[in-house]
Amino acid sequence: MWSYEKRLEFPVNIKEPNAMLAQAIISQYGGPDGEMGASIRYLSQRYSMPYREVAGLLTDIGTEELAHLEIVAAIVHQLTRNLSMEEIEKCGFANYYVDHTVGVWPQAASGFPFTAAQFQVTGDPITDLMEDMAAEQKARTTYDNILRLVKEPDVCEPIKFLRMREIVHFQRFGEALRITQDKLDSRNFYAFNPAFDRCEDCGCD
Repeated sequence: MWSYEKRLEFPVNIKEPNAMLAQAIISQYGGPDGEMGASIRYLSQRYSMPYREVAGLLTDIGTEELAHLEIVAAIVHQLTRNLSMEEIEKCGFANYYVDHTVGVWPQAASGFPFTAAQFQVTGDPITDLMEDMAAEQKARTTYDNILRLVKEPDVCEPIKFLRMREIVHFQRFGEALRITQDKLDSRNFYAFNPAFDRCEDCGCD
């Protein structure tokens, strides 16, 4: 059970609409490395994580990613509200408008819709944590790319905040990976299990 606080983790107050920017930023809502996939990934992985402190971290970060999803949605909404039809057509927003008007719908900047096939849950703690670290770096890269396109301070500031949190999450998952490696032993950690180092059929190294 979550307690919902009715305010954004970082304030979003965009003064001027800009549908062109919205089409880029929406990738962090429902794109391949966006906040929707991140939250579902972590909140799903926690169930098979064998260590309570790491499962707790997945819950914490997965929950924060939901807050980030809300921030991105607010940015996209504020960038597209009160657009005239002329602005919609001029900014290349017409195709999106036909399907969704100015509703916030999860897709990549390319227009590809969100799909759970964009992330993995294996149940293997090492594999999942390695994916999580990679996911945070890919999200950070996406925010880097957005910041190269965006000049407006009231759009840049929340994006900079989200980028900073991706770096923190990467560091936390690195700590979780070390905890997990310390707890695993030769019976259940593939790196130290000789059964995985030899071909069972021929016995070769």
